[in-house]
Amino acid sequence: MAPMEEFIEMLKSHNRIVFFGGAGVSTESDIPDFRGKGGLYRQKTEFPWSPEEMLSHHFYAEHPVEFFTLYKEREGMMLEAEPNRAHTALAELEKMGKLSAVVTQNIDGLHQMAGSKNVLELHGSIHRNYCMRCGKFFDAAYVKNSEGAPKCDECGGLIKPDVVLYEEGLDENVISKTIHYISQADVLIIGGTSLVVYPAAGLIDYFKGSHLILINKSATQRDSQADLVINDKIGEVFGQL
Repeated sequence: MAPMEEFIEMLKSHNRIVFFGGAGVSTESDIPDFRGKGGLYRQKTEFPWSPEEMLSHHFYAEHPVEFFTLYKEREGMMLEAEPNRAHTALAELEKMGKLSAVVTQNIDGLHQMAGSKNVLELHGSIHRNYCMRCGKFFDAAYVKNSEGAPKCDECGGLIKPDVVLYEEGLDENVISKTIHYISQADVLIIGGTSLVVYPAAGLIDYFKGSHLILINKSATQRDSQADLVINDKIGEVFGQL
């Protein structure tokens, strides 16, 4: 049986499916990844610091203006992006009662834009921002349109995006829910991730179901554990469903 036929058969014969996705899910919506060719970490900036350092907690606290200069550039790309065929297919699978949850390492909100309801965002979202002093909520547009480092319009406190920066831990509640859905799944589809970012990549070890499916353009360190490996763009694969 051809890999695509095998993939479709697995989807047809199971209902408790969980999708675990990385940056590759959003690259087909023209959002560059971090480590790939043309990714954020390979781009030259006007600053003397590396992008990794500039996206750390200490850098946000010590150099907020420079932090937001880089952050808003990245945020702007995400706000202009549209869901692709992978996002829309996953939303359809959820509507059909096939997909239990989407677990994503992305912060762009494209799964929700496509119609997915149960989305677990391991690294947070650009669409949630909070004043560090009083806790007031602000949307992504407020941050994007602000001058320099965005400040609260009530108390003047510095605003922080609800995204996980370097040196910060993942949200325990999100981790707990992710472990629940992965451990209960019959089929786990991992797509658009090379599975090198921990602790997120380690969460797949909780899967004890029937079929582990890996969809990624390049090989991953977990390919040998998978029941099915498809080396292709994830939008191309889901576009054939």
